Amino acid sequence: MKKWFVIFAIVFGAITGGCSMISNLNAHVPAQDYQSAHFQAGRFQNLHPTEPSSLRKTLAITWRFFTERKVAAEPEQTLPVRTLTRAELEALPDTGVHIVKLGHSSVLLKVNGAYWLLDPVFSERASPFSFMGPSRFHQPPISLDELPDIDKVLISHNHYDHLDKAAVKQLNAKTRQFLVPLGVEKDLIRWGIAAEKIHAFDWWQEQADQDVMVAFTPTQHFSGRGLSDANRTLWGSWVIKTAHESLYFSGDSGYFPGFKDIGERYGPFDYTLIETGAYDADWADIHMTPEQSVQAHLDLRGKIMIPIHNGTFDLAFHSWYDPLERVLSAAQQQGVVLNTPTPGEVITVNQAYLNQVWWQSLMAQVSR
Repeated sequence: MKKWFVIFAIVFGAITGGCSMISNLNAHVPAQDYQSAHFQAGRFQNLHPTEPSSLRKTLAITWRFFTERKVAAEPEQTLPVRTLTRAELEALPDTGVHIVKLGHSSVLLKVNGAYWLLDPVFSERASPFSFMGPSRFHQPPISLDELPDIDKVLISHNHYDHLDKAAVKQLNAKTRQFLVPLGVEKDLIRWGIAAEKIHAFDWWQEQADQDVMVAFTPTQHFSGRGLSDANRTLWGSWVIKTAHESLYFSGDSGYFPGFKDIGERYGPFDYTLIETGAYDADWADIHMTPEQSVQAHLDLRGKIMIPIHNGTFDLAFHSWYDPLERVLSAAQQQGVVLNTPTPGEVITVNQAYLNQVWWQSLMAQVSR
């Protein structure tokens, strides 16, 4: 069952314009006209051309799945997770910015006392199906029920490993605002989120709310949850700035000149949370290698980098620890300060943090 599902999903994912390996047969988004410079002929476009999908490429990826030996795609041992409680979160100071990596690209922030969620995925699988698809290596460090009231949920794009329908629906009752890319608001409205709670953003649009500014900035990626909706919604990254702190959250992206543009407009950043995982030469335009992720951090004028998009789901052909090993090496070569927290650890911006290379003791000694 698993083998045939993956074959189907690879082919289906390529048809919809990407490599996420998962799709939704029932999804249908009608053509919509958006007043955006990035929206042409019914679909959103990247700033720079990317290699289009093709049947030949899809078949080549499928052939790789059958013939290529995957080494340590999933951890053999239990990954370390620090369980968090609501009481512990509430005990954190209501000043400053606190960062908690929840897993994959999901991040919890406490921003001047208010709680924010970035790309919250709490489901067991990054898939439209509850019974098959990439499953978690570890559970989230805190449950949705245990979370306090959420001021803002920020979504980078609509892929299943970033936009979790079940989590969004459960978060609705305790969330004040949902900030999403253009087009994604229609999904949320269908899922029962009130339109007045949703704010849809084009690239470079900003929102000032009390003492915090957020901006939605470009990435080089794609969108789609089904056969008919490839690139019908926008994708991007988020800038978060308070009076004293500045964060960048990449979502998903290939390496492109836009990182320098964002750094020049909004940098420097105290922390960059940069996609580092699910890369491959067959989709190099839309996901970065770890070395490119470090370069993106430098382009953004970041001070400290947290590699995200790794350690939770098997979404590519590399080992589960390869992103962390390679980004550590690249960061050391480039003189970049790297923080690699386990899920549930709390990092406070502008406070010292003792980093641990926690994955190295768990790396399987497998001959290649």
